[in-house]
Amino acid sequence: MGSLYYGDSAEAINIEDRALAHLKIVIATKLRRNESFTLSWRHPELEESGRSTIWLHPSIPLRFVFESPDVPEISRQWVEDLADSASSSGGITLVDEHVEPVLSA
Repeated sequence: MGSLYYGDSAEAINIEDRALAHLKIVIATKLRRNESFTLSWRHPELEESGRSTIWLHPSIPLRFVFESPDVPEISRQWVEDLADSASSSGGITLVDEHVEPVLSA
């Protein structure tokens, strides 16, 4: 389980490593362009139920912490899905990865 630290808060936002790696790409791209946006997610099962949203701005510090030292394989489609939501009026919504079924011959 990875963690996203936002602003001055010592409280981590817990996000699975693979999802966090994909979010990092989209967030870094948006912030590098000096774009502000929101990030919304459902709380993990072991936390209080509900969902949260934060406002991301280039002047607010962010720190991505990954449990695993290995970088996961990146899904171009998942990055595109997250980037599309980042460009919407609702901001990034952390959506599950769409895995295409493998058809056997």
